Amino acid sequence: MKAFIGYLSMSGNTEDMASIMKKVLVSKGCEVDMESLELTEIHSILAYDCIFIGAYTWGDGDLPYEAEDFFDELNDHDLTGIDAACFGSGDHAYPKFCAAVDTLADKLSERGANVFQQRLKIELNPDTDEQILECKQFAESAYEWAVKNGEMEHV
Repeated sequence: MKAFIGYLSMSGNTEDMASIMKKVLVSKGCEVDMESLELTEIHSILAYDCIFIGAYTWGDGDLPYEAEDFFDELNDHDLTGIDAACFGSGDHAYPKFCAAVDTLADKLSERGANVFQQRLKIELNPDTDEQILECKQFAESAYEWAVKNGEMEHV
Protein backbone atom coordinates (compact mmCIF):
# COMPACT_ATOMS: atom_id res chain seq x y z
CA MET A 1 0.00 0.00 0.00
CA LYS A 2 1.21 3.48 -0.84
CA ALA A 3 0.45 6.01 1.87
CA PHE A 4 0.96 9.75 2.07
CA ILE A 5 1.20 11.72 5.30
CA GLY A 6 0.73 15.45 4.89
CA TYR A 7 0.92 17.68 7.92
CA LEU A 8 1.28 21.23 9.17
CA SER A 9 3.15 21.82 12.37
CA MET A 10 4.17 25.08 13.99
CA SER A 11 5.80 23.76 17.16
CA GLY A 12 6.53 20.23 15.97
CA ASN A 13 3.60 18.54 17.70
CA THR A 14 1.69 17.47 14.59
CA GLU A 15 4.92 16.53 12.85
CA ASP A 16 5.75 14.27 15.81
CA MET A 17 2.35 12.61 15.42
CA ALA A 18 3.02 12.11 11.70
CA SER A 19 6.42 10.55 12.42
CA ILE A 20 4.94 8.07 14.89
CA MET A 21 2.30 7.06 12.34
CA LYS A 22 4.88 6.77 9.57
CA LYS A 23 6.88 4.26 11.63
CA VAL A 24 3.77 2.14 12.14
CA LEU A 25 2.85 2.20 8.45
CA VAL A 26 6.40 1.34 7.37
CA SER A 27 6.37 -1.59 9.82
CA LYS A 28 3.21 -2.82 8.05
CA GLY A 29 5.08 -2.83 4.74
CA CYS A 30 3.67 0.43 3.37
CA GLU A 31 5.58 2.71 1.07
CA VAL A 32 5.17 6.04 2.88
CA ASP A 33 5.87 9.58 1.73
CA MET A 34 5.61 12.38 4.26
CA GLU A 35 5.81 16.14 3.76
CA SER A 36 4.45 19.48 4.88
CA LEU A 37 1.10 20.40 3.34
CA GLU A 38 2.68 23.71 2.33
CA LEU A 39 4.75 21.76 -0.21
CA THR A 40 2.04 19.32 -1.29
CA GLU A 41 0.53 19.47 -4.75
CA ILE A 42 -3.04 18.19 -4.52
CA HIS A 43 -2.85 16.22 -7.77
CA SER A 44 0.11 14.23 -6.38
CA ILE A 45 -1.95 12.75 -3.53
CA LEU A 46 -4.25 11.07 -6.06
CA ALA A 47 -1.55 8.42 -6.64
CA TYR A 48 -1.80 7.06 -3.08
CA ASP A 49 -4.01 4.31 -1.69
CA CYS A 50 -4.44 6.14 1.60
CA ILE A 51 -3.68 9.66 2.73
CA PHE A 52 -3.23 10.95 6.26
CA ILE A 53 -3.81 14.69 6.56
CA GLY A 54 -2.97 16.52 9.77
CA ALA A 55 -2.80 20.03 11.10
CA TYR A 56 -2.68 21.94 14.31
CA THR A 57 -5.63 24.16 15.19
CA TRP A 58 -5.03 27.87 15.30
CA GLY A 59 -6.88 30.47 17.37
CA ASP A 60 -10.57 29.84 17.79
CA GLY A 61 -10.75 26.56 15.88
CA ASP A 62 -9.23 27.80 12.64
CA LEU A 63 -7.07 26.08 10.05
CA PRO A 64 -3.49 27.34 10.11
CA TYR A 65 -2.88 29.98 7.46
CA GLU A 66 -0.35 27.61 5.86
CA ALA A 67 -3.23 25.20 5.14
CA GLU A 68 -5.38 27.70 3.27
CA ASP A 69 -3.91 27.06 -0.21
CA PHE A 70 -4.08 23.27 0.22
CA PHE A 71 -7.64 23.53 1.55
CA ASP A 72 -8.80 25.81 -1.29
CA GLU A 73 -7.12 23.68 -3.97
CA LEU A 74 -9.07 20.64 -2.78
CA ASN A 75 -12.11 22.26 -4.42
CA ASP A 76 -10.52 21.65 -7.82
CA HIS A 77 -10.09 17.89 -7.38
CA ASP A 78 -12.31 14.83 -7.21
CA LEU A 79 -11.00 12.58 -4.44
CA THR A 80 -13.40 9.70 -5.11
CA GLY A 81 -11.69 6.40 -4.34
CA ILE A 82 -9.11 7.91 -1.99
CA ASP A 83 -9.09 6.66 1.59
CA ALA A 84 -8.22 9.46 4.02
CA ALA A 85 -7.60 9.76 7.74
CA CYS A 86 -7.27 13.05 9.65
CA PHE A 87 -5.26 13.96 12.72
CA GLY A 88 -3.92 16.95 14.56
CA SER A 89 -2.78 18.57 17.73
CA GLY A 90 -4.49 21.22 19.78
CA ASP A 91 -4.77 22.86 23.15
CA HIS A 92 -7.77 22.50 25.44
CA ALA A 93 -7.16 26.09 26.60
CA TYR A 94 -8.97 27.14 23.41
CA PRO A 95 -12.74 26.69 22.99
CA LYS A 96 -12.66 24.56 19.83
CA PHE A 97 -10.16 21.78 20.54
CA CYS A 98 -8.61 20.41 17.35
CA ALA A 99 -11.39 21.86 15.16
CA ALA A 100 -8.99 21.99 12.18
CA VAL A 101 -9.03 18.17 12.12
CA ASP A 102 -12.81 18.18 11.63
CA THR A 103 -12.60 20.97 9.03
CA LEU A 104 -10.10 18.97 6.98
CA ALA A 105 -12.07 15.71 7.32
CA ASP A 106 -15.28 17.43 6.24
CA LYS A 107 -13.61 18.99 3.18
CA LEU A 108 -12.02 15.69 2.13
CA SER A 109 -15.39 13.97 2.45
CA GLU A 110 -17.10 16.76 0.50
CA ARG A 111 -14.58 16.22 -2.31
CA GLY A 112 -15.42 12.50 -2.47
CA ALA A 113 -12.75 10.91 -0.30
CA ASN A 114 -13.70 7.96 1.87
CA VAL A 115 -12.80 9.42 5.28
CA PHE A 116 -11.93 7.21 8.24
CA GLN A 117 -14.57 7.86 10.89
CA GLN A 118 -12.10 8.03 13.76
CA ARG A 119 -10.10 11.26 14.04
CA LEU A 120 -6.92 11.55 16.05
CA LYS A 121 -6.75 14.61 18.32
CA ILE A 122 -3.83 15.01 20.70
CA GLU A 123 -3.33 17.64 23.39
CA LEU A 124 -0.13 19.49 22.47
CA ASN A 125 2.79 17.11 21.89
CA PRO A 126 2.42 13.31 21.90
CA ASP A 127 5.00 12.80 24.62
CA THR A 128 3.28 10.52 27.10
CA ASP A 129 3.20 6.75 26.62
CA GLU A 130 -0.59 6.97 26.36
CA GLN A 131 -0.49 9.62 23.61
CA ILE A 132 2.18 7.76 21.65
CA LEU A 133 0.10 4.58 21.89
CA GLU A 134 -2.96 6.52 20.71
CA CYS A 135 -1.03 7.67 17.62
CA LYS A 136 0.16 4.13 16.92
CA GLN A 137 -3.31 2.63 17.36
CA PHE A 138 -4.81 5.29 15.08
CA ALA A 139 -2.29 4.46 12.34
CA GLU A 140 -2.91 0.72 12.73
CA SER A 141 -6.70 1.12 12.70
CA ALA A 142 -6.63 3.42 9.65
CA TYR A 143 -4.27 1.01 7.88
CA GLU A 144 -6.53 -1.98 8.55
CA TRP A 145 -9.57 0.04 7.44
CA ALA A 146 -7.86 1.08 4.19
CA VAL A 147 -6.73 -2.49 3.47
CA LYS A 148 -10.28 -3.73 4.01
CA ASN A 149 -11.61 -0.99 1.70
CA GLY A 150 -9.07 -1.99 -0.96
CA GLU A 151 -10.08 -5.63 -0.76
CA MET A 152 -13.75 -4.73 -1.06
CA GLU A 153 -13.09 -2.61 -4.17
CA HIS A 154 -11.43 -5.58 -5.88
CA VAL A 155 -14.21 -8.07 -5.11
